[in-house]
Amino acid sequence: RLRLHDGKLIKDRRYHLRTYPNCFVAKELTDWLIDHKEAPDRETGIRLMQKLMDHYIIHHVCDEHSDYKDAKLLYRFRKDDGTFPLNKDVKVFMRGQSLYEKLVSVEESILKVREENSVKYQRTFLGCEMIDWLVQEGEAENRKEAVELGRALLEHGIIQHVSNRHHFFDSDILYQFWINFRRRRRLTELLNENSSCALSESPDSPFCLRKLNPDPGNTSFLSVQTNKEIKIVSAVRRSSITSLAGNSNPYFSTTPTLVFPPVAECNPKSVLERPVTNEELLSPGAPYIKKTLTIVGDAVGWGFVVRGGRPCHIQAVDPGGPAAAAGMKVCQFVFSVNGMYVLHLDYQTISSLIMTGPRTLVMEVMEAIE
Repeated sequence: RLRLHDGKLIKDRRYHLRTYPNCFVAKELTDWLIDHKEAPDRETGIRLMQKLMDHYIIHHVCDEHSDYKDAKLLYRFRKDDGTFPLNKDVKVFMRGQSLYEKLVSVEESILKVREENSVKYQRTFLGCEMIDWLVQEGEAENRKEAVELGRALLEHGIIQHVSNRHHFFDSDILYQFWINFRRRRRLTELLNENSSCALSESPDSPFCLRKLNPDPGNTSFLSVQTNKEIKIVSAVRRSSITSLAGNSNPYFSTTPTLVFPPVAECNPKSVLERPVTNEELLSPGAPYIKKTLTIVGDAVGWGFVVRGGRPCHIQAVDPGGPAAAAGMKVCQFVFSVNGMYVLHLDYQTISSLIMTGPRTLVMEVMEAIE
């Protein structure tokens, strides 16, 4: 958006005796994307702009078109006309970005490379240092408010404890900015991200109901039935870690993807005997232990289903899948995914995190002590 303002592509334009401020012509913008190597061709450029429309970042100036047309139509960034939806998530993200920019631009910044347990971490700070700085700079009125801000930043994945073992506290615990706001993302990265909306519309959350490149005559899949058991409908070939290494499995070609068979259903009823809150899980002396599971996805996927939210729990596990082999069990609670604290997230968001992450999945789960 800022580059388009600088290049005068965004400006006041007159159409049918009316002036539309701060808008751009779709066809000109597609040309600009190709000229500036943000898109390799027009089709990709259109897909990129549609992605921005889907996320309420740009819109047609009269809202007469819900899709992005590569034509002489006027569109506008919602931030330029005050219609950008500033929900809580966006506000926390923008606050985190503002704090990060302020921290990296000052001399003797509290953000430093530090080492803990022989591991070096980038962009780190001590919790008490951050509290001191927030109060000193007027970003928070007092230490209590600063702690609340730090906790909000952690819960939204902007900062984290370096080994992801603690929430945010006013102490000498080491934290780091999880997001490097200075890294310039290319627009094409947006096309590689699975939409959480697509996940939420699915009858099931993620990982055992799919298969890559199925044979035309073989529609076998795993179906999780409502009786809380996993039933093998027909034979499913599953690659082993050994065959993955040797690339010998004919069903495996790329990273596992989501393919939901239309007849597959996940347990509509929770397997939990009663609801459990985050406060209960994290309270001192709570009867839960934390376990770290490393799950290597195969051609069918990772082999489990996650449900619920704040916290999410494991709803079903394929007994012949990678997750079961790694020690996953139903009723475990999802604490972190690939180093990101997720107790505050719903299952659609966690599903998206897993699907857009690496094939080797590292999860921390909390399990009730028998």
